[in-house]
Amino acid sequence: MAPQTHAHVLLVFAAALSLISVSAESLHQSEVRRRAGAHVELECVFPSNSHMDVTSASLHVVEWVRQGLDVPVLIKFGSYPPRVHPEYEGRASLRDVTSLSLDDLRVEDQGWYECRILVLDRPTEELKNSSWTLLSVTAPPTFKEAPPSVVEVLVGADVSLSCAVIGNPTPIITWLKDGSLIPREDYQGGSLSLQAVSVRSVGQYTCHASNVEGNVSHVTAVKVKGPPVIVVPPKSTSRNMSQDALLRCQAVADPPNMTYVWQKDGENVHHIDSLMRRVKIMVDGTLLISNLLPEDSGNYTCMPSNGLLTPPTASAYLTVMHPALALLMPQETFLPTGLSGVVSCPTAALPPLTDVHWTKDGQLLDLQMFPGWSLRTNGSLFMATVNDDAAGVYSCTPYNSYGTMGPSESTQVILQDPPSLTIAPQKQYQQEAGTTLLIPCQGTDDAFTHISWKKVDTTRRITFSMEPNGSLLLQPLAKDHQGAWECSVENRVASVKATTNVFVLGTSPHPVSSLSVSVGQKLVNVSWEPGFDGGSSQTFSVWVKKVSGGAGADSGPDEGEGQPGWFSVPVPLSSGSSVQVTDLCPATEYQISVMSHNRLGTGPFSQVITVRTLDPAASRGKPSPPRSLSADLTSRGVLLKWPLPAPEDPPITGFVLQSCCQEGQWSNLVDNISANVTELLVPGLQKDSVYELRLLSRGAEDLLSEPGPSVNVSTAGMELFIGSSRQLEFVPEPLLAGVLGGVGFMFLLLVLLLSAACIISHKRNRRRRRNDPPLAPSVYKCSPSLKTPGSPDSVLKKSLLPTNNLYPTISSSCSSSSSHTDHRFFSTTDHQQHQHQQQHQQRHQQHRRCLTRTTSTPISANIELISRGPDGRFTLPQ
Repeated sequence: MAPQTHAHVLLVFAAALSLISVSAESLHQSEVRRRAGAHVELECVFPSNSHMDVTSASLHVVEWVRQGLDVPVLIKFGSYPPRVHPEYEGRASLRDVTSLSLDDLRVEDQGWYECRILVLDRPTEELKNSSWTLLSVTAPPTFKEAPPSVVEVLVGADVSLSCAVIGNPTPIITWLKDGSLIPREDYQGGSLSLQAVSVRSVGQYTCHASNVEGNVSHVTAVKVKGPPVIVVPPKSTSRNMSQDALLRCQAVADPPNMTYVWQKDGENVHHIDSLMRRVKIMVDGTLLISNLLPEDSGNYTCMPSNGLLTPPTASAYLTVMHPALALLMPQETFLPTGLSGVVSCPTAALPPLTDVHWTKDGQLLDLQMFPGWSLRTNGSLFMATVNDDAAGVYSCTPYNSYGTMGPSESTQVILQDPPSLTIAPQKQYQQEAGTTLLIPCQGTDDAFTHISWKKVDTTRRITFSMEPNGSLLLQPLAKDHQGAWECSVENRVASVKATTNVFVLGTSPHPVSSLSVSVGQKLVNVSWEPGFDGGSSQTFSVWVKKVSGGAGADSGPDEGEGQPGWFSVPVPLSSGSSVQVTDLCPATEYQISVMSHNRLGTGPFSQVITVRTLDPAASRGKPSPPRSLSADLTSRGVLLKWPLPAPEDPPITGFVLQSCCQEGQWSNLVDNISANVTELLVPGLQKDSVYELRLLSRGAEDLLSEPGPSVNVSTAGMELFIGSSRQLEFVPEPLLAGVLGGVGFMFLLLVLLLSAACIISHKRNRRRRRNDPPLAPSVYKCSPSLKTPGSPDSVLKKSLLPTNNLYPTISSSCSSSSSHTDHRFFSTTDHQQHQHQQQHQQRHQQHRRCLTRTTSTPISANIELISRGPDGRFTLPQ
């Protein structure tokens, strides 16, 4: 048979073998275990009833297949040489016609091997034969991948050490650092990761793999390159003047080529004139300072460096003990005439200063000779009032427990008048936004006078400018300009200040202040102080956010209505600057903020307050607070109203009224209000004050509830309490003006009548005092039985009648009666008019009684007989 024919037949039989299904009856399995590097033979073993008799002379095909390989390990047809898989080249062969021989076993050789035999000269049913053998290859661990022996990494970087091992059974990998086991959770498989390495990461890292066949290890040295690490920092120390000082500083580093730099108060010691010749830095980093001087005291910093990254630093303070030393004194010292002044004595003293001696004009200064002059603890000379005695040349000599190093240089004290404001700003300015506002501020015309402006209590930078004459220019006027401004006029000796308030109209409102929140179980009461309204009527809204889980606070609802989790509660106009937010969850944290609105827009949010509603279990037994509270201003005081409480358990036994004024302290105003009362008048509040009032419910055993909603009451600018503004809103202005005008006219008319009566009485008494003797007292006695009504002229006489011990006071019982002497002056024509006058007299009886009681001048003449003339006027007989 030609070779081409044999090859063709071989391929055909191989394809046929691949289509043969192995029946369960002909399948045979076995297992063989060998060590890596050894030799093994895998036999084709068939069942005894298969009648297989394969010899080298028979026409057959032998095929060995390993599970997982696409190409057979070995295939042989008849007497032709076998075909071997490349991985088994030189290691696989056939023994005894059908057995597979493998040399130099490898771990990857293990697996299931199938032996297939096709006998070409047998019947078809005997062609289906195969045998399976499991080959297990055991091997000790060997490194498939290992990290390098030395790894250098920069400090702060990450490094990973990979260790891949093969072996059978699968090896177990562990990591060690300097012989100590690393916890298994710090690495995965054979890979060890070191995050942000530092000096503590330096060491020997060992990868160890083991199984039943053996073990293997690999060591990697990790070196961290970086700046030095100070191991011996300097320590603060004290030395006496003229001694030497040593400040140690030692560091380690990789690479170790370090240089040491020392600084004093931030400046290199080799750049300081007084130190450069007396300092030396040792090889180990120690700083030596020879022959210490007082000015050597200070903070010294050691800084080792090897050129990598940022070098570390360590500091210590050196204290040089020395006698008290007078420092540089200014040649001239300016003091304000008429004000207090200080002449300083700059010193350096360690130990601290104990005394200072002053000289003036070359003579030792005796402070007892100058009233108001004293020595301060720092050695300065204080003058309560600077006058001509202060002028002169001064020098000081400081002392401490070490002594003194001599007197200071001299300073010439020169007197100068303090500055003054020649044009001061007004108390306040109100102007529309966008305009130009010029606020004057001028001081004494002096070359040394300086004028400056600043905004008081500003939280951010405000742009403004100044005129050459010192006036403040705000152009254009903006919302941020509103607030208090301070003008300062100063010269070399003193300064004077003036403040003014700027109100910017036509802007959105300013934020509210003094936000306070009182909590209940399902509600909170929010109150605040309104900010400036920007020149327009403003309203408010309260913003609330539920904080889940009692944590997680936002900075505030700065995004407005779109901010997730926030909802707003509009504040009715009748509520003023307080509102109650209901339908909340008990025992839950909420964030509260207030926003103001006017026709021009919205103002910024107020501060955000986090509160927690009450826990029902914690507040069990407490009565419920009042649901609402309203206040009306009346002429008698503040009228509070609240609804009756609903029946509850425990019952409410009464209420307590509390007030809070500007100091912020709550106090009981009324503590025994009955439970059935729904109104209370609160008199006697102080003028120009702001009060916050609230009610608390009282339960059994005097247990008080949480505070109810509060109301704010302001008495600013009011002399007396007036009616509620809400009541006056419904009174027409013309009617109100008419009523007030009528009341004023009646009061003026009454004053004129009383004045005229007093003048007539005075003239009458003076005339009678010259001509007539006094009347008998019996003439003025009251006659209860006399019912004749008096005439208008008699009424006038009664009004003018003085009271003394001779003439008893006319009482109300006799004010409508007249004596028989008066009766003869009645006329018929005057009777009806007299009746009308009598009614008017009764209405003003109280005023006549007051006039009678206050008249105390005794009379010495008869009362003149007054009658009405034909023209209706009162006349006196001649």
